[in-house]
Amino acid sequence: MSFTAPPRRLGTLDRPDCRIAYEVTGSGPPIVFAHGLGGCYLSWFQQVAYFAPRYTCVSFSHRGFFPSTAPAGGPDPRDYAGDLAALVDHLELGDIALVCQSMGGWTGVEYALARPGRLRALVLAATTGSLDPRQMREPARGRLEGWNRDSAAARAAMQAAHIHPAGGPAMAERQPAHHHLYAALDRLSAGLDKEALRARMTEMRRRPPADLAGGNCPVLFMPNGQDQVIPPFALEAMAPEIPGARVARIPDAAHSAYFETPAAFNALVEAFLIEVGHSPQ
Repeated sequence: MSFTAPPRRLGTLDRPDCRIAYEVTGSGPPIVFAHGLGGCYLSWFQQVAYFAPRYTCVSFSHRGFFPSTAPAGGPDPRDYAGDLAALVDHLELGDIALVCQSMGGWTGVEYALARPGRLRALVLAATTGSLDPRQMREPARGRLEGWNRDSAAARAAMQAAHIHPAGGPAMAERQPAHHHLYAALDRLSAGLDKEALRARMTEMRRRPPADLAGGNCPVLFMPNGQDQVIPPFALEAMAPEIPGARVARIPDAAHSAYFETPAAFNALVEAFLIEVGHSPQ
């Protein structure tokens, strides 16, 4: 047999108050994947399978998410960037590309600012992280109230129809197996109080968009046209406030394009990595 799959290993990293689980697959320039509120390290299987033949792919579960452990009182997103820094150092990855989805954006923005110039690329997919949409410039800021009202109604309708709001109705109808898997991965962390965590994330979201310029790294915002969780226009409005930031929109995807439309997502991420010089020689 001539085919050889990329090498893969699982590991854990002890932190002072919890344990972080991770997976390393492949070899080459390092890419770290930071999952959202409905995910864990397993959520990135379609990205790891795609990138691992050419890149070192590191996926991890945030503190409190399966199979990582949670500190007493539950996870605080203020600790996410420190966890990531400890993991990068533990694995001796050096400067990395960081791909973040939704909640993972809190990790990404804060890591970039804690280690300016150490990110070769930062992808913020369906997220602004700790950058506050209420501090966007007009006219985008003026759209928030109406969008929040309409999106809340849309999410309530999805839940009544047994559709995961982060998966979206198109995934549920056209890709029922993917939708089922998405919900199953979410349920792996069922013991976590996600509403309490969501409140902590909201409290932490205080930064003006221009703060991210302090990370001194290439940034790609990836809004999704059918997103009912994070306003896609917020990502587009923030990009001009960060020197050199790009926008790559996926019009037909809901909140989780990495899961729903992985081919489009992976192609856009890889094009960005090549553009900024973080690619195999």
